[in-house]
Amino acid sequence: MNVIFRQATSEDALIIAQMVLKLTDEICEITKIQHFNIDLNETKQQCETLLSRGFYSAILGFEGNTAICVVTLAQTHALYAGGKVGLIQEFYVSPEHRSTGVGSKLVEQVRKHGLQQNWACIELCTPPLPEFKRALEFYQKNGLKPVGGRKMRQSLK
Repeated sequence: MNVIFRQATSEDALIIAQMVLKLTDEICEITKIQHFNIDLNETKQQCETLLSRGFYSAILGFEGNTAICVVTLAQTHALYAGGKVGLIQEFYVSPEHRSTGVGSKLVEQVRKHGLQQNWACIELCTPPLPEFKRALEFYQKNGLKPVGGRKMRQSLK
C-alpha cells in the first residue's frame, strides 16, 4: 500500500473535519455515550482558523486522491516534560485501512514532525477504556507508554 503523507493546510479543513467527525461518532457509538456534540460546518471553520493561525497542525495520509488517515496536533509546554510537548488531539485511520501498517506510518510522521518542532515528547489520551483496548495496544506497540490517569474535562461553554 502506497500512502502519501503531507502536512495539512487550512484548505484541508473539510477533509479533517469529516474524519474527526467519523472518529467521534465511532467513539460515541462504541461506548454508547454521547461524549461529543460536533457540527461539521463549525468544526471545519474552527479547523481552518486553528490551522491558518498556527495554533494547530495536521498530517493527512492519502491513498491516491482519497484521504485515509489524519492526525491533529497542538503544541504546549510543560515543566515535567522539559519544555515543548506535542499533543495528539485526534488520530484517525479509516476502518478499512486499520491493521495494514498505515497507523504506524502515521505515528512515524508525528515523530518526524515533533523532532522538527524540537518537542521533548509526544502525548495523547486514548479513547475510553476498556472499549478501546486495541487503541491502547496500538499506541504501546508504536512506542508510547502509559503514564497514568485519565483525561478529564469540564466544559466552559
